[in-house]
Amino acid sequence: MKIRCGLLLLSFSAFTLEPLFASAPKVHTVSLGAARRVPYTQPDATPDEKSDETSTLKVRPLFVDDRQKDWTTGDIHDITDRTFAVRRALRINDALPTDSVPHWIWQPGSWITVDRVTGHITALHLPDFDPVVSNAVWFRDYAAYCGTNTTTKGGSLYAIVAQLGARRAVVQKLIGKWPELNHFVPVCQPAKWTRLPLRVTIQPTGGDATTYDVVGTSSIVEEGDNDDSN
Repeated sequence: MKIRCGLLLLSFSAFTLEPLFASAPKVHTVSLGAARRVPYTQPDATPDEKSDETSTLKVRPLFVDDRQKDWTTGDIHDITDRTFAVRRALRINDALPTDSVPHWIWQPGSWITVDRVTGHITALHLPDFDPVVSNAVWFRDYAAYCGTNTTTKGGSLYAIVAQLGARRAVVQKLIGKWPELNHFVPVCQPAKWTRLPLRVTIQPTGGDATTYDVVGTSSIVEEGDNDDSN
């Protein structure tokens, strides 16, 4: 009887002490490195206009646990207290098939979200987002910008408001044709937001401004538990 009680006590002790020795969730560190300027040329610049169109792009490395995961450009936008959005910067090989060595160029890319807790990076697929044309201006979990949609019969320029988690654009309004020869740079002015009422104004450069009511509440931004896969 004493032996059985001893075994029972030992088993109970092991059960109660097990949570004390369980490994704590891994804490991830997310940071942006120092900014630097790199050469940048508009993709639709012609050889005659290249000298006028050439400018610079400010890029910063994105680190998770002191490991570089990506390049970014522009300011971050805090969506929640743990998730932010930032635009990617791409280093693309511009070499022709006849070139003997790579020719690397920089271009602004699409947007991503980063979870500061898990270190998880998610690529965003914003509707009709055009890296050359679109300049997203964020408010809460909404992004407002001019987007393009091209087909075999031609293309169009749209005023777009996208919301994270939504399947469709909250606003999608035709505002012009695309592509256009000798278009303005930038194609559209930065969108302007108001909180009460929730509205956004989008204006093509050289065109008329239009204000849109944005109806809806903030969608759920997925913020999972700690993920030690990074």
